[in-house]
Amino acid sequence: MSGSGDARPGTGAPTGREADAPRDPLVIRSLDFLGPMATVDGWRPTNELPEIAFAGRSNVGKSSLLNTLVRRKAFARVSKTPGRTREINFFVVNKQFVLADLPGYGYARISKERQAEWRPLIEGYLRRSPVLKGIVQLLDVRHDPTDDDKQMLDLLSEIGLPTIVCVTKVDKLPKAQVAARLKSIAKELELDEEQMIGFSAETGAGRFELAEALVSLLAAPADPVDAG
Repeated sequence: MSGSGDARPGTGAPTGREADAPRDPLVIRSLDFLGPMATVDGWRPTNELPEIAFAGRSNVGKSSLLNTLVRRKAFARVSKTPGRTREINFFVVNKQFVLADLPGYGYARISKERQAEWRPLIEGYLRRSPVLKGIVQLLDVRHDPTDDDKQMLDLLSEIGLPTIVCVTKVDKLPKAQVAARLKSIAKELELDEEQMIGFSAETGAGRFELAEALVSLLAAPADPVDAG
């Protein structure tokens, strides 16, 4: 950990609030864009680094979450027009693993033709990625899971892909309502509440828990997705 204004001069020893803060499970030392995958059979990284994917419907706050996770303000573009991203974008983190940013799905104003193009891309990637360690599935705390969300979770269950469910925008509701919403979403999806992480890109809430979950996922024994 680098020194800060709270450290004693010449010692680097943290004091006060810094001393009490938990150590960051995922310190970002380097972050490099590898390129985009635009079609099912198109280019994709050929390295052997493990991958973790991030998925969610358009406007769920995925770009903001990724920016907060990697502590970069403009790492993932935050668009005012949901559904613009058409590709899977790959980034290598700390030269240790690859982050795959999947296109948002389910935006009503996007043509059915374009949505039909994305589905094979996303499903093909998930089914045919032997180094994929797991996926972070995003849901918006303010809304009930959509049919698209449920279809995605059913697909992940069918594939047997380890899944972290991250519920975004918890800052948009009063704290007293957040717990009730998480409980309601968990019940509808038949999940344990402990399987979900409440997250806010505005306050940083949940960033530590998500980073910790990713590190655990990366450290888990290899159980590659069936690439057949």
